[in-house]
This record gives sequence, structure tokens and C-alpha cells, in this order.
Amino acid sequence: MNSESQGVVEIEGRAIGPDSAPYIVAEMSGNHDGSLDRALEIVEAVAKAGAHAVKLQTYRADTITIDADGPQFRLSDGHELWGGERLYDLYEKAHTPWEWHGPIFERARELGLAAFSSPFDPSAVAFLEDLGVPAYKIASSELVDLPLIQQVAATGKPLIMSTGMATLSEIDAAVRAAREAGCPRPILLGCTASYPADVSESNLRALPVLSEAFGLPVGLSDHTPGIGAPVAAVALGACLVEKHVTLSREGGGVDSAFSLEPAELAALVAETERGWRALGRAVIGPRDSEREGLRFRRSLYVIADVREGQPVTPDNVRSIRPAGGLMPHAMGSVVGRTFRRDVSRGTPLTWDLI
Repeated sequence: MNSESQGVVEIEGRAIGPDSAPYIVAEMSGNHDGSLDRALEIVEAVAKAGAHAVKLQTYRADTITIDADGPQFRLSDGHELWGGERLYDLYEKAHTPWEWHGPIFERARELGLAAFSSPFDPSAVAFLEDLGVPAYKIASSELVDLPLIQQVAATGKPLIMSTGMATLSEIDAAVRAAREAGCPRPILLGCTASYPADVSESNLRALPVLSEAFGLPVGLSDHTPGIGAPVAAVALGACLVEKHVTLSREGGGVDSAFSLEPAELAALVAETERGWRALGRAVIGPRDSEREGLRFRRSLYVIADVREGQPVTPDNVRSIRPAGGLMPHAMGSVVGRTFRRDVSRGTPLTWDLI
């Protein structure tokens, strides 16, 4: 993947693309656990950790589902975190009250964070527009809601779309919907939409495929434990990483089991940037920082005082550090030749000496 194929997107003046350090989005989700004070503490922890943005989810239980029962409105009994729970009850517990968005966004901006959200219906888009969000995120389950994508794209704001569960044709339809409505370069996130996700199902090798297929910047929305998957994703072209955050996994929060704590978020910021810097350029050869090392490569040196006319032998010439003499592979060509003049120990062997 290269800059031309991925392009560059900006959120509040910060470039997101292969030539910039990874953009780190901290997803609060329901980890505020029903407390605005806790939500504001999370914002402060995100800023202190060095992330670039904090993200919410903007819905009410009634805007994302309906108050109904039955198998289709319940999670499977075997779900690791929310087995058997009704969708309506889960969303009622996990949603962020809309009246909190303003204070949360205001605190984020005061701390230098971009603050935006995932809308789940048209009323959420209108609400977020009134708050002046700088960007939008489409969740994996909403990738098939093309009218919602079109409404968001029509705002003219940067658009990030998770692709969990989606087929290539479904992603193509979503990208086309975004482009036709006014967003030519959405950012596509690889994602495994299970909570928590098994790292072995991350399929990060699909990221370059995703970027090349659509000519768009890519990233990772990650629900695996730890930071290993995001760091690896950067090596495969991810220019944005989204992770859920919490103040403490022990302290609860609906998504806390697969969320990073503040120190881990700080490590994510540091290590993804370190990984991005390590990518460097696709060139083979000595680096500028290796100039000093080049002085100490092995070469042939005279290792004992010799007199004019003496033959070159392994006892008086050897491959050692530093550089300056003939290359070591010349040893077979010089053994048996004679010295033209007296040579002192520690002299680099050159052709004019023999």
C-alpha cells in the first residue's frame, strides 16, 4: 500500500494516512457505567494517554431496536459476556444519555481531543450535527444500512466504517453509497465483530487487500485483548486504530472485559507509532545511522610486523575488524604473495603493499 492508493483524510487538521503516525480512537461505549463523572474521567484518561480522539455511540434503546422478546431479540445463551440478554435491556444499560454528549465533547475539546460518535439512526445524525462533530463512524452492524451511510456522508464530514461480518460486495455497496452521497474517501476498518474477539480470527492480512480493492485508507477496530493485534496491523498498513477503553476492567462497564485500561492505551499509542516509524522505506542498503558501523566491518589487516620480501600467510594477515583493508574474500588471492616493503602490525592490507 502506498500514499497514492490510500489517500489522506483529515480530522480537525490531523492527517490520517500512511505517511502519518497511526490515529488512535478511544471508544468509550458503555464503560461509563451510567455515571457522567466516570465518563468525564475516561475522557481525561484518554487525553493523558496520548490518544487522538474519543468516540461515543449515539443511540437510545428505542432507536436501535424495539422493546420485544423472542429468540431474535435475545443474544445466544452461550455468549461469553451477555448470554441470553434481551437486546433492549442491553442497549438500555449500555447507551450514553444524549444530554451527556455536550459535556463529554466539551471536556474532550478542552483537552485537545477530537470527539465524535457512531450514529445508529437519522435522529442521531441530526443531533450530532447540532453538536458540530468533526467526523462520524459507522458500526459494523450498520454497514448494511445504506440510507444511514448516505445521510452521514451527505454531511461532508470524514467517515469511518467498520467492516466486521461484511462480505466484499457489502463493503462495495457501502463505499458506493458513501461516495455517491458526498464522501469520496471513507476510511475502512478491518474488524472482527465478536466481543471479545479471538486474536486468531483477526485476519490482518486482509487489510492490504481491503485497501487495494477500494483505493482507500484502512485501519483496525479491535476487540481482542491487549495491543498485539493493532501493532501488527500497523505493519500491514493500518493508519487508524480504534480500541474500547475503561478506567479499570475490574470496575465494571458493559464492555470492560475487552477494553484497555489507561496505561495500556498509552502503550498502544506509543507502540503503534513505534511500529509505524519502524516501517521506514522499501530500500535495501546502509542507513545514515550505520555510517559509524561501516568503519568496523571486517577486512584484511597485517597482524604482525613483516619485512620486505616476506610471503603473506595466515600468521601475518587475517580478517579482523575494522574496515580499511581488502575484503575478507580476497584472502585466497593474497596468500603466497610477497610484501613489497616493510609493514608494521595494524596496517590495513591493500594491493600496493604486495
